[in-house]
Amino acid sequence: MEKLELKSKVRTTVGNGPARELRRQGSIPAVFYGPNTESILLSISTKALELVTKSANIGQLLLNLTIEGDETVTKTAMIRELQVHPLSGNPIHVDFIEVDMASKINVSIPIVTVGKSKGVEVGGMLQLVRRELEVLCLPNEIPEFIEVDVSNLDIGDSLHVDEIELGENIENPADVNFTVITVLAPALEEEEEEEEGEELEGEEGAEAEEGDEAAEPASEG
Repeated sequence: MEKLELKSKVRTTVGNGPARELRRQGSIPAVFYGPNTESILLSISTKALELVTKSANIGQLLLNLTIEGDETVTKTAMIRELQVHPLSGNPIHVDFIEVDMASKINVSIPIVTVGKSKGVEVGGMLQLVRRELEVLCLPNEIPEFIEVDVSNLDIGDSLHVDEIELGENIENPADVNFTVITVLAPALEEEEEEEEGEELEGEEGAEAEEGDEAAEPASEG
């Protein structure tokens, strides 16, 4: 996977006030850390960050992070966490983690289905139980997506994680062989419609009986 360039600056201020001032200036606070690296407080241009996050899934972005301070250094990094404002959706803080290019890392990869399943052709519904899979791979071998052929899935069939071909040098770190894709029968929806129809008919019948009783003349005593 290609590395994207992103510049940052070392910051020395902390707290809500300086963070708000950074945002007014078009930047956001950030932090860089790693297993063998002391944490470094950074500021990042909001516009530059938005440009790189638009180019790929955040969990897959591999960055050349330039850190400008007393000395300028470039680190290989990924975004560990991106915090956004709950109302505006704008980024307000980002965590970068250092990446060792020689060591495998955990990343979440989107699933893309190909083909039309047998079950869907006869009225079933394809359900993605998991839209992403967590895999273990080298940073420069992160796939853009995982392609899954669903052509042979019939109604009631399921595809489990152990049955999915992940590709060379890509591992599945999961301990449980969970369901990823299944084909649901259309019967449930039809049964619900039938039950609603029966309830409606019952209500209409009860109303008709009440109307007949009200129409009968009262007996003379």
